[in-house]
Amino acid sequence: MTTQPTPPAADTVEEAKQKEPSALSKAIKGDPDDRTGAGWFVKGMLLIISALWLVPTVGLLVSSFRTQAAVNSSGWWTAFFNPAEFTVQNYGEVLQQSVGGSTLAEAFINSIVVAVPATIIPITAAAFAAYAFSWMEFKGRETLFIVFVVLLVIPLQVAFIPIVNLYSTLGIQGTFLGLWLAHAGFGMPLAVYLLRNYIGSLPREVIESARVDGASHFTTFVRLILPLSVPALAAFAIFQFLWTWNDYLVALILLDTARLGQVSTTYLAGMIGTFGARQHLLSAGAFITILVPLAVFFSLQRFFIRGLTAGSVKG
Repeated sequence: MTTQPTPPAADTVEEAKQKEPSALSKAIKGDPDDRTGAGWFVKGMLLIISALWLVPTVGLLVSSFRTQAAVNSSGWWTAFFNPAEFTVQNYGEVLQQSVGGSTLAEAFINSIVVAVPATIIPITAAAFAAYAFSWMEFKGRETLFIVFVVLLVIPLQVAFIPIVNLYSTLGIQGTFLGLWLAHAGFGMPLAVYLLRNYIGSLPREVIESARVDGASHFTTFVRLILPLSVPALAAFAIFQFLWTWNDYLVALILLDTARLGQVSTTYLAGMIGTFGARQHLLSAGAFITILVPLAVFFSLQRFFIRGLTAGSVKG
């Protein structure tokens, strides 16, 4: 007498499906059973795109080590056939030069003074707002959130005249405080949008268990939400810091550089001259100024994708 095989349990089937790699993961990682070569194709395309993306950066790096005459007379790729063109004099000149009464070291310090508070202020405010939009019930919550999202389409340039008039009335025109508030205000819509999507995707059971234990909203936010939201906070911190560090127009209009000194972007603009005659110095100065953004990005990159994609898929 033969026995019929017992059908697998439903939960066992579901677990097997979850463990089975998806088609996308097979294509990216290269499934050994994949006979179409899709994995190698994706890797090859990514390699080609990355190489093309790096070409301008490599050209800028090579130009930073070339003399002014070589930069003005030939393309950067010709330097590989004439090693005598390479020099480190550009970097020495950039570090020693003074623009508008400021050195590059002073411009670096001013950029940090601007970028760090302009990153911390919107992150702090947006984190509280995102928690309120996600887990607090109040009238007009959805409408107010839509208003925040709509503010993303408003460019900063259209608000310069009202901001300057308001700052002049308040007496903060040309100060670091005015620059912090401008960057924070126009960074808030993106911060609220990103953080709300992430915080709203956190497990409801965690929030409800804190409420059962008698935790207030503030305690829940500080003890639970903030530690769990580190990926989203880091992702926005990268965006905001890079924007404020690389900003030129806002600093040029809202900061009194004659009294407080230059930031790195205005320093580089003044260094190359009115007609861009010293482009070899611009390339050297650009590579010096990107050291801080690179350090910030690589230190937080492991949170970057997690913070951007969290909340995009439910279930």
